[in-house]
Amino acid sequence: MTTNTVSQGQSSNQTPSMLDNFRPLIVDVALPLGSYYLFKDAFGMSTFAALAWSSVVPAVRTAWSLVKERRTNGLAGLILAVNVVSLLLSFVSGDPRLMLAKDGAVSSTVGIGILVSVALGRPMMTAGMKPFLVKGDRAKEAAWQRLASGRAAASADFLRRERVFSVVWGVALLAECVARVVGAYTIPVDTMVWLGGVMMAGVMAVTFVVSGGLAAGPMEAMIRDEVKAQADAEEADTRTEVATAA
Repeated sequence: MTTNTVSQGQSSNQTPSMLDNFRPLIVDVALPLGSYYLFKDAFGMSTFAALAWSSVVPAVRTAWSLVKERRTNGLAGLILAVNVVSLLLSFVSGDPRLMLAKDGAVSSTVGIGILVSVALGRPMMTAGMKPFLVKGDRAKEAAWQRLASGRAAASADFLRRERVFSVVWGVALLAECVARVVGAYTIPVDTMVWLGGVMMAGVMAVTFVVSGGLAAGPMEAMIRDEVKAQADAEEADTRTEVATAA
């Protein structure tokens, strides 16, 4: 009885909760972005100062991962890179069209970072997609691990879709960068000021749909199938044990 209790406790500790799944997004993305707007809007800091202070968390997280965990923290490193690019570009002033075009550099930095992560075999967008697919469910989390580790029948397709999800986002952000730069130098400045936000919103909406259809949707179906297959296998094992005992 004691052994079972300990085993169950260990299993519970090993299975991430919804908060565990969302923690990378909260710490590496939401906290730096939220702190930037807090410093800039609530405390009245300059753009440069707000960017600098909001870079502290991703910088510490990146350094900690390199020193302690011997690996790179993709999300924290990407946010840090974006902040550094923005800091450098904050020195650019005078030309309103150049100021509009510089926002595209941020999108391109993110897009390139995502595509590089795919090439390195660690698709960066997985951290943002996984919580919405497993939803903190232990069975789905276990199914994800089996699929991602190559132990499931559908693992090859699952891993391919995982890469596709990040590639779609990387390409979309690079395309948005190109469109923003072209627009900055071909469209009237007053128009481009508001059109830039519309362009980003449109790219995000289209990319959500495309990445969902090509990757997230099929992956979610694979997870459901893997959960069912595991449940069926466990039920069959139970029946075999009962039959053997009888």
